[in-house]
Amino acid sequence: MATLSFEPLTYDDIPADERPTLLQALVPVVGMLLFLSVGAIGLGLDAHFPLVWGMVLTGLVGRYWIGVSWQRMYEGIVDGLRMGMQAILIIFVIYILIAVWTGAGTIPALIYYGLDLLSPQIFLPAAALLATLVAFAVGSSWTTAGTLGVAFIGIGAGLGIPEPMTAGAVLTGAYTGDKISPLSDTTNLAAAVTNTDLMTHIRTMRVGTGLALAISVVGYAVLGMSATGGTPAGRVNEIQSAIAGAYSVSPLVFIPLVVTFGLALRGYPALPALAAGIFVGAFTQIFVQGPVSVEGFVTAWEVAQNGTAPETNVELVNSLLNTGGLIGSAWTITIVVAALSLGGLLERTGVLAVIAHAVGKLISSVAGLTVGTAASAIGMNVLAAEQYMSIVVPGMSLRGLYDEYDLDSRNLSRGVEAAGTTTSALIPWNAGGVYMAGVLGVPVWAGDWGLAGYAPYYFLGFLSPAILVLMGVTGWRITAQEEETKAGIKGAVKSIADDDD
Repeated sequence: MATLSFEPLTYDDIPADERPTLLQALVPVVGMLLFLSVGAIGLGLDAHFPLVWGMVLTGLVGRYWIGVSWQRMYEGIVDGLRMGMQAILIIFVIYILIAVWTGAGTIPALIYYGLDLLSPQIFLPAAALLATLVAFAVGSSWTTAGTLGVAFIGIGAGLGIPEPMTAGAVLTGAYTGDKISPLSDTTNLAAAVTNTDLMTHIRTMRVGTGLALAISVVGYAVLGMSATGGTPAGRVNEIQSAIAGAYSVSPLVFIPLVVTFGLALRGYPALPALAAGIFVGAFTQIFVQGPVSVEGFVTAWEVAQNGTAPETNVELVNSLLNTGGLIGSAWTITIVVAALSLGGLLERTGVLAVIAHAVGKLISSVAGLTVGTAASAIGMNVLAAEQYMSIVVPGMSLRGLYDEYDLDSRNLSRGVEAAGTTTSALIPWNAGGVYMAGVLGVPVWAGDWGLAGYAPYYFLGFLSPAILVLMGVTGWRITAQEEETKAGIKGAVKSIADDDD
């Protein structure tokens, strides 16, 4: 289960004389968005320095306008990085894993056999459904995308399916399975931060998530039919021959896959399971791909560090199986570090708490509360660049409002996850967006209308918050508090009031 080593500031945590005004809170936010839009979109810069510019502006506003000390802001950066450390470590490990599994022949073999088993017409819905099952079983969208998702990209390319479509289908399935899995860290976190029973939270998630998946699968079926009229003659054989010429393709190369997912199914956390997959993959390369020698041992770990660059007579195979290894993770890691640091600054200066409070003041109905929850979760993904914060900040800030409207906490837990977890992959500088774009090799948004990126095809990212809002507006599946819960809350409030008197 995901845990935070600190509790983000809430509005009431900040003394009135130290609390930023809404104007003060909006300045670094607007500045950050301006820097990202002009720098990253207008000028074509990587997101690194626009994020650094945002850090500088936030630091100056925090110190010289709001009055926060440099030390407190530094502590905020440290807390932001500590919060995202698991994500950073997983990025390191996944990049190594992809390289090692490619060197071992695991990913090439998945592509080889996948081209035999799947047709262009059913590929996209099948990818979404298979990713759902795997993510549900292992409780991790990131693990699913970084392992099977990479193979699906290769299979789809061989079948003539554009990579952004494949990536979108994989992410829809990966986040669907993640949201309804009792092993998922974000699912556990959403339940914990809203004081909701875990299984109650999961049951509450299932209807909306299932509906979003069903609509997505239909969309992928239509998209698959229109994306290709059929695989060009000889294309599959050409790709398979190139793979067979460069790798030994046999059932033995699937041992790393079996070990990794076997450990995950036994309840091991993502990092130990993935680390085991790396070691088994390295020894599979040594003993299956050969040679079994000191030179082969060194080569396997050089692959882990530097990645793979196969040289076959098919350029598509070369590009699909070209990996960066540990060294290749540097670009992704540096963006995540910058984004997490900025998020830590925004939290410690009180900016996030003030904005969340302002959103809460605009709410005057159950429909507004649901929309406000969705907006807060998505906003935290944009500002704090970490999906944990998109769950924790709204979850902590809005609990009182749900009590005021006599709504069960399961409505809040569903809200922060339906709009928070799923939309992280839509934000290019969010840890989720950076990670998914890096491991799948497809940008989040690119080209006209973003169609060269995966975001327009990641249907769940749009459908999940949309269905959540529909529930709030119509009252469908909105659950009121039971009478004993109401009585307990009112009694606690009265007790506090009496103590104050």
